[in-house]
Amino acid sequence: MSDVNKIESGEKRSLEWQSFLFITVVLFPALSIAFVGAYGFIVWMLQVFFFGPPGGHG
Repeated sequence: MSDVNKIESGEKRSLEWQSFLFITVVLFPALSIAFVGAYGFIVWMLQVFFFGPPGGHG
């Protein structure tokens, strides 16, 4: 049973590099864009419905 779960050292290293590249090139940038966009949307909706535009109010 333990032979089934063994991965060759070279295969493991390749999978680690693929995972690292996927995380750094695809996942983190996509999450960053999503978080910044969500924050901007929340601020925009708060200004539309509750606080009004920024600046002097009169």
